[in-house]
Amino acid sequence: MDKQEKIQYWLDISDYDMETARAMLSSKRYLYVVFMCQQAIEKIIKALYIDQYDKEPPRSHNLAFIFKKIEISIPDDTLKFFNILSAHYIENRYPEYKEKLSSSLNNHKAEEYLSKTEESYKWIKSLLK
Repeated sequence: MDKQEKIQYWLDISDYDMETARAMLSSKRYLYVVFMCQQAIEKIIKALYIDQYDKEPPRSHNLAFIFKKIEISIPDDTLKFFNILSAHYIENRYPEYKEKLSSSLNNHKAEEYLSKTEESYKWIKSLLK
């Protein structure tokens, strides 16, 4: 794959993850709304990384870590939000935390995460060359 094909690959699956997050909200699967938000942002950041450096992005799920590698200024509130999403991804991998995380999420919180993800997604997409 050339650079543009790699970028498009990450954008396509990121778009798919955004659609999945919306579907999970409709079905009231709030933990998976947040998980898919994390996945969508991770993948669009990786598209941006390839766009900037024309090489494979870091193999990490930590959104702030990957974004900082790009060396583009990031607002503090966005960085904090990326850390929240990353924490949900990491903890989501372990079944003993699933019930605890699920109980901390509700429709309002899931909508809030999805809205912030959509804002961040648009911002990151605007940074692509």
